[in-house]
Amino acid sequence: MKRPFWKTRSLSEMDEKEWESLCDGCAKCCLIKLEDEETGELHYTGVVCDLLDLDRCSCTQYKERTRLVPECLKLTPQHLGKLPWMPETCAYRLLSEGKELPSWHPLVSGNSDSVHNAGVSVRAYAMHESDIEDLEDHIVDLK
Repeated sequence: MKRPFWKTRSLSEMDEKEWESLCDGCAKCCLIKLEDEETGELHYTGVVCDLLDLDRCSCTQYKERTRLVPECLKLTPQHLGKLPWMPETCAYRLLSEGKELPSWHPLVSGNSDSVHNAGVSVRAYAMHESDIEDLEDHIVDLK
């Protein structure tokens, strides 16, 4: 049986289609983060930018996202070690740390809804930035 591409190639060796397929669709990386100015501690909020489709947990303007939202980052293999805020369940982070993909990851389960069914995505709690007043009122614990 053929081994999956993520077990035979490094992140930097993957083509664009393989790289993009690693995203599990949780949208945790889209959550707005706040940094405590005194301690440097990072806090996730349950708030996302208005471009995120909350039902599908995908960007409605994916190809234009970095132009439309300058804070949005186009993730590359070179970024991974420099992004401590990447969720612990993120496939890019897991693979860069030499770990396995979880059973609910769509590439493992074969089901694009498995991330939502496992309760890993932001679908159940995220709100758009335009619908809230104070980000600090919406801090969440991702663990």
